[in-house]
Amino acid sequence: MAAVAAAAFVVTGTGAAHATDPTSRAPIPVPYSFLTGAGMALTQPGAELPGANDWTCRPSAAKPRPVVLVHGTSGGAVTNWPTYGPLLHNEGYCVFTLTYGALPDVPWPVSVLGGLSDITAVSVPQVGEFVDRVLAATGAQQVDLVGHSQGTLVSGLVAKVGRPGKVHTVASIAPLWEGSGGGMRRSLDGVPGVSEQLGQIPALSQMSPGSEVLQLLWSGGSPYAPGVRYLNVVTRYDQLVTPYTSGLVPGPMTTNVVIQDGCEQDHAEHLAIASDPRAADFVLNALDPANPRAPRCEAIAPYLGPIPAPPGS
Repeated sequence: MAAVAAAAFVVTGTGAAHATDPTSRAPIPVPYSFLTGAGMALTQPGAELPGANDWTCRPSAAKPRPVVLVHGTSGGAVTNWPTYGPLLHNEGYCVFTLTYGALPDVPWPVSVLGGLSDITAVSVPQVGEFVDRVLAATGAQQVDLVGHSQGTLVSGLVAKVGRPGKVHTVASIAPLWEGSGGGMRRSLDGVPGVSEQLGQIPALSQMSPGSEVLQLLWSGGSPYAPGVRYLNVVTRYDQLVTPYTSGLVPGPMTTNVVIQDGCEQDHAEHLAIASDPRAADFVLNALDPANPRAPRCEAIAPYLGPIPAPPGS
């Protein structure tokens, strides 16, 4: 966790004179290890997430909505999404990502970690403003949101109260609609430079069951916004969202998936699921239900991702 939390960088985009057709772009490599993002952020400070934040991109008729990636606690635009930036780029989407909710006036490394500020006062407005910017740049009427961990709560609040009507689909990876029992705080405890700042991190308590943030999300008796489609992908081995079933809330336009159902060799936990090939296929199906694909089933190691097949197999 310390390596993952070591750096998160705000990715901004710059415009260009000509619009980009996402159907004509060359494919780029797609890594399926979550730790790739941390390595990229550490070795290439300030680098763009591959495949993301092309502000000249214009959605195609086949993929009419841009996709905004909303990271988790202590994540960032690059660290959280090494898989989904390239993957969605290759699939023909206009894909965008940001770092939201970094704490002001705190020392490094806490200063470069996202998803730590007050969720309703800081993070939801920042993501909402980013959605506005994406819609203005692309000319689209709605976005799809892909969130991980805390990013699922932020996405849910943006869809329901921040930018109602501007979100079509919320695809959630390791969601915590009913809150989490303290795993997030434990994951940061002991991280050099972070532990002493835990009392300054309002987002941690805001993800606890019964918090005011969750009460707002559940206003009306459901965490879901009317007319919005939802996907929830969870793992039985989630060590941070406890219990993992917190993310399995039924709804009229909602699909709930436990990635081990039908694929017992997938041992992805809270981090690895954000780069898990099987989870990614469910997300792609949610974004484009007219063209479904059979979700892959591979042996996945906790934290590390896909396990290479033995030679000659």
